[in-house]
Amino acid sequence: MKSSAELKKDILAIDHRGYPGYKGLRGSYRFKDHVLSIDHVQGDPFASPSHLSVRVDGDKAGFPKDYYQDNIFRITLQDHLTRCFGKALAPFSFKAKGSGKSGLLSVSHCGQQVLERTACEVSADGSVTVRFEAGFPANGRSVNAGELVKMLFQFVPEAVQSALFYEKLNQNALKKAIELARDQQFIREHLSEQGLAAFLADGSVLPRESGISDRPMKGAVPFQSPASCAVTFTLPYHGPVTGMGIKKGITLFVGGGYHGKSTLLQALEMGVYNHIAGDGREYVITDPSAWKLRAEDGRSISHTDISPFINHLPNKKDTVHFSTEDASGSTSQAANLMEAVESGSKLLLIDEDTSATNFMIRDELMQKVICREEEPITPFIERGRSMYDDLGVSSIIVAGSSGSFFGIADTIIQMKEYVPYDITERAREAAASYPALKQQEHFPVSDNMRAPKANQALNKDPRLKMKTMGTNEMLLAKDAIELRYLEQLIDPEQTNALAYALKYLELNRMNGSRTVPQLLDDIEALTASKGLSALYDKEYVRSGLAMPRRQEIAACLNRYRKLYFN
Repeated sequence: MKSSAELKKDILAIDHRGYPGYKGLRGSYRFKDHVLSIDHVQGDPFASPSHLSVRVDGDKAGFPKDYYQDNIFRITLQDHLTRCFGKALAPFSFKAKGSGKSGLLSVSHCGQQVLERTACEVSADGSVTVRFEAGFPANGRSVNAGELVKMLFQFVPEAVQSALFYEKLNQNALKKAIELARDQQFIREHLSEQGLAAFLADGSVLPRESGISDRPMKGAVPFQSPASCAVTFTLPYHGPVTGMGIKKGITLFVGGGYHGKSTLLQALEMGVYNHIAGDGREYVITDPSAWKLRAEDGRSISHTDISPFINHLPNKKDTVHFSTEDASGSTSQAANLMEAVESGSKLLLIDEDTSATNFMIRDELMQKVICREEEPITPFIERGRSMYDDLGVSSIIVAGSSGSFFGIADTIIQMKEYVPYDITERAREAAASYPALKQQEHFPVSDNMRAPKANQALNKDPRLKMKTMGTNEMLLAKDAIELRYLEQLIDPEQTNALAYALKYLELNRMNGSRTVPQLLDDIEALTASKGLSALYDKEYVRSGLAMPRRQEIAACLNRYRKLYFN
């Protein structure tokens, strides 16, 4: 490892040379309080920026061991340091002048949720590594040594000093972030033993600022649980917190339009993640396996058993091993549900606004006009109860136009001006005068559902190319994988991680003998033992990945059009 003095000497030696002269700077350099690594140098000032990292040894960083020996604490510490380093680095971005991306200094942007990222890693000995991007300065396409010296010897060290040393940080803010994470995890770990699928604390702010902002809406009505649904958790740090406990089984939210039904469901969708202080949803906690179920016209489906819901198609198409390149609303929602069960999800979140009506319900009049033998769809309303009784899969349903769900719901909540009211008894009394819809006694579990056929990869080329487009789409080789309807995929860096995970599986695990659940287990075992950075196939680790859930990895796999089965 070279010294910082040698780095400065090497930089000044290439001043005014062609931009490729920067390539010779790759390596690690010891500064007084940190190690700077130049991992990748951009080939041109207008190209994607260079990748750098800094490491502060554990004894110098000085963070308490309790903050990084527990996994939840460690992820929260890493998230907090990424935010602090980004805030410290931001004022220096583009202060060094030049052409193209000269002077850029950038670290991963963290949103309202706390995610594990490759942008920051705290190792077992307390060492802190932060990865970021930098635009090496140029005059035209020539090296601007003076400006790079300013970046690496002034700007970056100042950010490191203010953000990566415990004694320099706002220790109380970090302590509160750690304690909040532990309290959130405490609720999540105790949901099941309380017989709950989700929890919403009193005082939570559920509405968001706007369609393009995930910050809490100012002046929003704070959430308040109906007395009949109130439960209290005594948290390790916060103490008692009371709110609405949504029981396992089937819970129905009804009410007029714009009264907060979908807003509440969206908060539950995000409840699978921890949130930062001030978000308003800090104590909105959902079963971590929760799956937002919706129709998805046009998605690809590969050998999925949708026979519990769809059978006897007019074209005689096999629905036990159903495949299509262009699914309808009903077949896509049936496939999404079966894939959710396959991934291990124990909670479905359903909004009638984004569901296929013919998949969800079939009223009594329609059944009289079109007899059951002429209808290939067994609607969800006939399977929802048996899904819980036989598979332990709960459902939270938002409905505003059909009272058919009253007959299967355990709890019925009316949202009125963003306030929930328990109307279970009143709704049941009203429903008693209507004919009850037939319920299927048991959820059929076929051999194909118990043991999905093994997938076979088609491409073993390690140069397999990838491209991601936000949270909407990714390309693997020339195959597009649509992700825009995965509503719990929240960060572009999660999409990046999905691309690397799929590439890893295709090159290393898709061998004709692994099922989709086994592939998911493979990825979880890899990241648990070696960290998220294990997905990278380069000689260095860069920022840009955030941990996706098992459910999003499953959804990505099941949308891969090249995936086929023996």
